[in-house]
Amino acid sequence: MTDLSVAKKLQPYKPKNKVRFVTAASLFDGHDASINIMRRIMQSSGAEVIHLGHNRSVGEIVNAALQEDVQGIAITSYQGGHVEFFKYMIDLLKANGGENIKVFGGGGGVIVPSEIKELHEYGVTRIYSPEDGATIGLQGMINDVVKTSDYDLSPLAPAAKDVLKQLKAGDLRALAQIITALENGSYDAATKKSLLDAAAKLTVPALGITGTGGAGKSSLTDELVRRFRLDQQDKLKLAVISIDPSRKRTGGALLGDRIRMNAIEHENIFMRSLATRDTGAEVSAALPEVIAACKLAGFDLVVVETSGIGQGDAAIVPFVDKSLYVMTPEFGAASQLEKIDMLDFADFVAINKFDRKGADDALRDVR
Repeated sequence: MTDLSVAKKLQPYKPKNKVRFVTAASLFDGHDASINIMRRIMQSSGAEVIHLGHNRSVGEIVNAALQEDVQGIAITSYQGGHVEFFKYMIDLLKANGGENIKVFGGGGGVIVPSEIKELHEYGVTRIYSPEDGATIGLQGMINDVVKTSDYDLSPLAPAAKDVLKQLKAGDLRALAQIITALENGSYDAATKKSLLDAAAKLTVPALGITGTGGAGKSSLTDELVRRFRLDQQDKLKLAVISIDPSRKRTGGALLGDRIRMNAIEHENIFMRSLATRDTGAEVSAALPEVIAACKLAGFDLVVVETSGIGQGDAAIVPFVDKSLYVMTPEFGAASQLEKIDMLDFADFVAINKFDRKGADDALRDVR
């Protein structure tokens, strides 16, 4: 009989560093219940999770992991092609400067012991079996994933003296690592100032997109990216910075905007998800330097999407050249509009989900 007492007693492992993961279900796999449970436990353990959903290719997962500069990738695979899938992932990571990224997986009884051994020998950090689930439980597996990935990424970033040179060379892997170091506060004030001063000499515009939670900011951002790509025939280089809130109790975060982005899989598109961490606002404390780094990396436009905001919030305005406020027709009485601070500051207002009842009245009241 399996002893479940150990699994019942386990407490969440609390990481010493800010640990980030990309989570997804593999290509041709519609079974996303398991990975959703896993990533929720990761978040409650203090991890920042960039969730991609199900039916994701190796290329999409690796591209996200490199741009997001994560410590680990966690994949569920129940579709039968797991050996080739995981091996190709290891190959792509090594070929693109992501050899430090840990790869974890699971597939229930679909992945047999001999295949688990083969994948471990190839470089996969760990494949979890049904026996692991029975002995250490879900929290035990997540504790192992988080603890194994609990290392500081900042030392892998370019040295302070090389930051400007690496950015101007258009090295996107270096850009991702520089953003991580900026988020973690690893660069000194002089380095940050040099970034801001150099970026101030450029004429690269920054567009801020903000609005209430659930207004459709990510979907609208994706549509803007799609239109820019089509209209400019993929000649425009775009950087998308997407910000989501950190949980105050655990420090974890669901950085889920990437799951809505269908138009970003192109070499001219760079996307990075940030957590608000300890700011207490809808933006990251590192946002000014992150925008500057993207400008210096050669992008033609920087789009910043904030986390959901309340009526009195307008924190994005000082950091961008133009701001877009996204709302829906369901704002209540017309007098509620007088309480929305962003309507005083926004250069553009988008009433999203306009097919809903009362949309024409909402447009009239906003105008």
